Amino acid sequence: METKKNTFAGGVGFILAAAGSAVGLGNLWAFPYKTSQNGGAAFVLLYIISVLVLGFVTMVCEIFIGRRAQANAVSAYKKVNKNLGWCGFLAVMLPVFIICYYSILGGWTLKYATHSFWGNAGMLESFSVNTPEVALFTGVFLLFSAFIIMGGVKNGIEKMSKILMPILFLLIVGIAGYSLTLGEGVRDGLRFFLQPDFSTIGPKQILVAMAQAFYSLSLGMGIMLSYGSYTGTHIDVKKSCMMICFFDTLVALLAGLAIFPAVAHFDPNLLGSSKGIALVFIILPDVFASLGTVGKIVSFLFFAMVCIAAVTSVVSLVEVVTQFIIQKFKVSRKFSGLGVVTFCFLVSIPIAWSLGHVAINGEMEHAFFGMDLLTFFDEVTNTLLMPMGALLACITVGWIIKPENALRELEASGSKMGGAVLQRVFCFMVRFVTPVLILFVELSGIKGELDAGQHAVVITALAFLAVCIGAYFMFLRNTNTGTNADEKLL
Repeated sequence: METKKNTFAGGVGFILAAAGSAVGLGNLWAFPYKTSQNGGAAFVLLYIISVLVLGFVTMVCEIFIGRRAQANAVSAYKKVNKNLGWCGFLAVMLPVFIICYYSILGGWTLKYATHSFWGNAGMLESFSVNTPEVALFTGVFLLFSAFIIMGGVKNGIEKMSKILMPILFLLIVGIAGYSLTLGEGVRDGLRFFLQPDFSTIGPKQILVAMAQAFYSLSLGMGIMLSYGSYTGTHIDVKKSCMMICFFDTLVALLAGLAIFPAVAHFDPNLLGSSKGIALVFIILPDVFASLGTVGKIVSFLFFAMVCIAAVTSVVSLVEVVTQFIIQKFKVSRKFSGLGVVTFCFLVSIPIAWSLGHVAINGEMEHAFFGMDLLTFFDEVTNTLLMPMGALLACITVGWIIKPENALRELEASGSKMGGAVLQRVFCFMVRFVTPVLILFVELSGIKGELDAGQHAVVITALAFLAVCIGAYFMFLRNTNTGTNADEKLL
């Protein structure tokens, strides 16, 4: 066994990998349907503002914490203060929670891509309740992700990102261009997506836009911290964060250009509808089916694109957990990666069963606190735990490390955060504005769950947080949790 330096080879590779983690189902599935539910173009503007005000600042904080430690999330927070290591342990455990349900949707996209030439219209109800088949596609999806992880950061994640991200971008540009040529209804779709009607905006839309920014940019779940730990002084943090936010937002906007003109062309009544999963897995397959042979090709390209986006996101989630296991327990990357995906695959099976029977077919007698398990897990993570993770990163940089010290450290390593005015703006944002807005998202999320009678979601999130804190202080606080230098690649 040989010890090697496991790091990104260059800035382009890091940006593509981090953008790949951000560009996922949050852009190609969640962003379009949330835009549809929350007023169209006005929501899009709110989302872009949220990316700038919340996303960029939080991303800089997370990448900085990981970069200064050159270690997994637990060790990175311990380097700041030994009693903060639980923040890192939360960032390690949260991806496990997310992989278990996210990979199911990844398996769905793989099924839809491979089945496109036989037709996907009307397939969801029969496929979703066929749990063995769903488990098969989920397992293949996770194995592919594990294979990439086993290659390491430079030879696995970075190489994958340099190949898949340009393909994804070309596919989405091509599909968006095709949607714009459909003819009747395209202008109505563009008007809904690009012409703001601010009368549709209220507190709910603001909250959803801010929460979507966290979800879309992969914040609050340890990914940017983990990827940041693999960067060197040759990578400019400010420019990288700007490029990641830009690329992620661009893909979300292109997804809207691909979907809304097509929806308006085939069924304008769906603009502004509350459809969620249905938008991508029911409505679009019907659209593709109506196009005949051309539709089969477009369907394959579309779902291949969504599958690629899901893979790049799951790889980043698996890496956060894998990195910690490798460094803490001094095991191989192969053993760690396969162990993580195997555990998540086993947990995904009952979630897949619940999603098919409860969410798709409405068999509410099998519901878990009135919802399917995927929705339940999604509410716990996206509504409550991810904002908590982002808030902890901002507080750590803004009030414990202090932004002035962070700026000095970044400049010393070659990452200048702009001129004096921009630096003062950053310091003010990271100390006061961004944490307050994140706290607003967190408290509003809790209130929303309680108002909806979903006390179990809040209790589960608090219990998860308590377990992470307790486990850290009992088992990890006074033990060596490793650094990147401890990684050994077979």
